[in-house]
Amino acid sequence: MSRLLPPPGPQRALALAQLANSVGDGAYYVTSALYFTHVVGLAPTRIGLGLTAAWAVGSVVGVPLGRIADRRGPRGTAVLLALATGAAVASFLVVRGFLPFLAAACCYATAQSGLAAARQALLAGLVAPGERTGALAYLQSALNAGLAVGAGLGGIALTAQAGAAYRAVFAVDALSFLLCALVLLRLPPVAPAGAPPGARIEVLRDRPYALVALLNTVLLLRMPLLSLALPLWISERTGAPEWLVSVLFVLNTAAVTLFQVRTARAVTGLTTAVRAIRRSGVLALLTCAVFALSAGTPAWLAVTALAGGSVLLVAAEMLQSAGSWQLGFDLAPAGRVGEYQGLFGAGVTVARTLGPLLLTTLLMELGTTGWLLLGGMILAASYAMGPASRRAAATRPAPAAAPAA
Repeated sequence: MSRLLPPPGPQRALALAQLANSVGDGAYYVTSALYFTHVVGLAPTRIGLGLTAAWAVGSVVGVPLGRIADRRGPRGTAVLLALATGAAVASFLVVRGFLPFLAAACCYATAQSGLAAARQALLAGLVAPGERTGALAYLQSALNAGLAVGAGLGGIALTAQAGAAYRAVFAVDALSFLLCALVLLRLPPVAPAGAPPGARIEVLRDRPYALVALLNTVLLLRMPLLSLALPLWISERTGAPEWLVSVLFVLNTAAVTLFQVRTARAVTGLTTAVRAIRRSGVLALLTCAVFALSAGTPAWLAVTALAGGSVLLVAAEMLQSAGSWQLGFDLAPAGRVGEYQGLFGAGVTVARTLGPLLLTTLLMELGTTGWLLLGGMILAASYAMGPASRRAAATRPAPAAAPAA
């Protein structure tokens, strides 16, 4: 059990904060679409338009909010943004039209993006440089465990199919961010970084780091696979039962919870991070090839291929995550971790916003060819990460490490 828990102190508190709000998020993710359609009364196309616009705003605002965390102190900024996220979730309970929904969604996405950057800056100030990737592995495990529990709670609301049940889920999500803020408030404060010379938002001029962040965004296109592309593929192109989607989701969540920390232990610097990302690219290509084999085959063979591909996918995911965490921190200059993580973390938002359209076009229109194109694109990005990260590292005068508090 001790291997599943981070060391006592800041790492464990950060993991607890992650667990708290991910339980609420898990319930929100599985019920939000039906809540907005059945209770709020919005058309699905308007929901998609509103959320796309909201996350586009969040991806842009994440960088200046990360800079605020650097300048004003990451703990206080993270606490305020956690409270703001909870308030945005609570506001969904009273919206009854598209414009109020759009405003609430923009507030939610903005606060979430800023909170992610501020928490990364807080972790950098509280955890020694050599332990950060391991700490992020524990946070990822806590995230997946919380999402699984929250998805179970959301499933109860879906079974009830009542407005009161949906509202209870949103209330739980809002309270989870309040609990997250209280946990973060108990952490030691991190001194704000002095304003360094140069442009106000230096990361926008740091082309080597921006290239690394762009390549990481390509690698993150795997994110919509499990939640959107694979369910559609199973339903429309294979003879596998549709309930297999939930089984594969549980498999992925459980594997990350149990093995992400172990996977991250091998990543200790730029060299090992690049190696892990290259291996993840090879596994991603194999994943896509195996998934492609599931089309037009007997049901038992389709299930076998989908299960095997899912195992390869989660292995690729854990290697890519560990390597990217290391690069994101090591290549960020001291005193600008929040600002740089705001840009690096925007890759998640871009992948979630544009990934569904790209993946559905590739896979549902081109079939096997689309799978191979996707795998080849991820493989190319994973191998390009080596020279890109070395170029970025060469522009850094010193390791971007802040002393542990």
